[in-house]
Amino acid sequence: MIRLWLFIAGVGGAASVIAGAAAAHLADDPAAATLLRNGSFYGMIHAAALLAVIGFAQGREPRRGLAVVTGWCFAAGILLFSLGQFVHAATGFSRAALAVPVGGTAFIVGWAALAILAFRRR
Repeated sequence: MIRLWLFIAGVGGAASVIAGAAAAHLADDPAAATLLRNGSFYGMIHAAALLAVIGFAQGREPRRGLAVVTGWCFAAGILLFSLGQFVHAATGFSRAALAVPVGGTAFIVGWAALAILAFRRR
């Protein structure tokens, strides 16, 4: 689990940098540039947040389950939200955008689980 999250954070962070650069330098289509920028922004934030969650998930306290929920939600969000936008922008395949709301929901659930974790920690 931890290795997979670390892998997703690393790949998500790298893909976010590439997408941000493409939006700034390569995208002639303003709509594609917007998709790349949005996916890049959310991907990078959640890649960094996933690294922090890894620390919570490795703890020994019984409330670690919420950290695991948060980690899986952030990992799923990076894959569905950011990757969905990257694929849509790069290929024009609009059905890739169907994953974006699911990924956004995963981000929201992850942040909510993290907030609950704050009140359950001693």
